[in-house]
Amino acid sequence: MALAKGITALGLVVMLRSGLLSFGQGLFYCVGGYGAGLLMLWGDVTNAVVLVIAGGLSGLVAGLLIGPLLAGYRKIFFATLTLALSMLVHGALTKADILGGSDGLNLRPPTFFGLEQTTGLSPVFAIYALACVIAVASACLLRIHFRSVRGLLSLGVKDNEIRVEYLGTSVRRAIFENYVVAAFLAGMGGALNALVLGHIDPELAFWTTSGEFVFVAILAGQVSVVAIFVASILLELVRSFSSQHFPNAWQMTLGIFMLTVILFMPNGIGALLQRRRGSKIAQGEAP
Repeated sequence: MALAKGITALGLVVMLRSGLLSFGQGLFYCVGGYGAGLLMLWGDVTNAVVLVIAGGLSGLVAGLLIGPLLAGYRKIFFATLTLALSMLVHGALTKADILGGSDGLNLRPPTFFGLEQTTGLSPVFAIYALACVIAVASACLLRIHFRSVRGLLSLGVKDNEIRVEYLGTSVRRAIFENYVVAAFLAGMGGALNALVLGHIDPELAFWTTSGEFVFVAILAGQVSVVAIFVASILLELVRSFSSQHFPNAWQMTLGIFMLTVILFMPNGIGALLQRRRGSKIAQGEAP
């Protein structure tokens, strides 16, 4: 679950680098989950790899449709519109009885390259291994993207859009591309979530789900892809620990943890990792 949410938060950081914050990534998370789930139930496809790719493509298509509308907005207008669209999808799925309504749909156990889950590895480990492969691949590709000309251009968009336009690059197109990449990653994350839980429901598009991705992105910062998954795992650990030991006050425990992070680590875990790496390099060069 932490890896699935980390992959989604990774896409959110892509947009943050261009100065935009989305409160509606739950939309693509939900679309990816439903895309994979319906392909399994209606298309009789059970291969986990195919289902995750299908979830990513579902999010990609949704991003291509919505992206042109949002590419012209900035700041609070962008954030509010993404939230509104996500809640619109949540409301529509709640009323769609053919898709299970508010109860959602249960999924069958997936297979891995034609092998049933009972063959070889345990079901939990098989899905976990798949999530690890997708997470590492996504992190490596985005690390390369962040250091590329196109990736560094996003930082220019965040600092000064006019100068980027003078360089001959369309700011609107750059934002649209980042939005589509984030939608694809969220779709894959939603598909993984569906396979892990064996269930899909409209709550995947609810605003609290999108809020979790925002907090992971804030906790991680924007300088390290590794920090995003560290932040996601840390959040899941705190949630599990607090719900187990403080069942009547786990929300308050989670809230205290979030406030502590914002107050004492405003630049995120990534800044701490970068600072530690810089100190090691300095110590190595000192002699």
